[in-house]
Amino acid sequence: MTVRAPTGYAAIITAAGRGARAGSDRPKQWRNLGGQPVIAHTLAAFAGFDRIVLVVHPDDMADAITRFAGPVTIVTGGETRSASVLAGLLALEGQASHVLVHDGARPLTPASVIQGVVDALNGGAMAAAPALPVSDTLWRGDGGNVTAITTRDGLYRAQTPQGFRLPEILAAHRMHPGGATDDVALALKIGLEVTITPGSEDNLKITWPDDFVRAERLMGVERLMGPERLMGNAMDIRMGNGFDVHAFEPGDHVWLCGIRIPHDSGLKGHSDADVGMHALTDAIYGALAEGDIGRHFPPSDPQWKGTESHVFLRHAIDLARERGFRLGNADVTLICETPKIGPHADAMQTRLAEIMQVETGRISVKATTSERLGFTGRGEGIAAIATATLIGG
Repeated sequence: MTVRAPTGYAAIITAAGRGARAGSDRPKQWRNLGGQPVIAHTLAAFAGFDRIVLVVHPDDMADAITRFAGPVTIVTGGETRSASVLAGLLALEGQASHVLVHDGARPLTPASVIQGVVDALNGGAMAAAPALPVSDTLWRGDGGNVTAITTRDGLYRAQTPQGFRLPEILAAHRMHPGGATDDVALALKIGLEVTITPGSEDNLKITWPDDFVRAERLMGVERLMGPERLMGNAMDIRMGNGFDVHAFEPGDHVWLCGIRIPHDSGLKGHSDADVGMHALTDAIYGALAEGDIGRHFPPSDPQWKGTESHVFLRHAIDLARERGFRLGNADVTLICETPKIGPHADAMQTRLAEIMQVETGRISVKATTSERLGFTGRGEGIAAIATATLIGG
């Protein structure tokens, strides 16, 4: 279903927050979800609108312009949500009759939810917003104990987009510069009647780390049950393996999975000899039927001498995304007697996730010895094996 927005309807997408509760040092709206930033999915839901204004934090302005400038107007937000919405409204003043204000962290809003708000406004409502009736029993508590039961009659869980006639909601923001919890609260302050339209359980707002897992699960269900599935085209799941070996040479450190580890030897190689990252890169290339690192970065080419291995890994994962794939999971096993990998495994996991822009929970790094057998057992070098699963469709 595609949203049909009448002429003069605009959308404001708020994405200026930092989203600390979602974990990671990267704002949740810019983190990867199914191969694209969360905010890219959100913007796509409003493609049928005349005007779209994206409100971002100053630190994200350059990235936003690179990705979305053109069809989207990008403005700088304020320190509060209300200040950010006001910035978006001012950018639309005199250029739209109605506006829908939506949370940038709601990437899976069904078209039917957006259409419901548009239809209510088009039918004469001054304001409209989706919500779900509260179905759970509500308790009041004190000190960890239940103290009373609260009736749920007439209670709703508010969602976005919240839609308004633009002049009225702009006036509400100007009259109450202190803001409110949402735009409906401001509409009520100036006496506007707000129509409740149907919400959806799928219209989740990403707030906590586990919400990314739920969102990806919902995206997977849509892929399996959507028109593509009915036509017989299920998800395309690929698996690739990678194996690499590097010998020790004189040195004082080794690079393993992006982490510099002090050691009494270095690793010999044309690049930085990061054996773990090389194996993982080859696993991704293998899943894409794209050969190995040597095909893309020939060791005979002097320009790649001494190159940091994150360049190779980033190229492989970017190539996967260009082909419509996302990383399901990756597993790297380092095979060596020394150095000890355990104290550094978490840092390796984090670094690989950063390079590939995925959740750390999708990356595994572990180690084993060869029981002093073979070249790794004799301490002559390090080997690594990696497996990567790519999901497309």
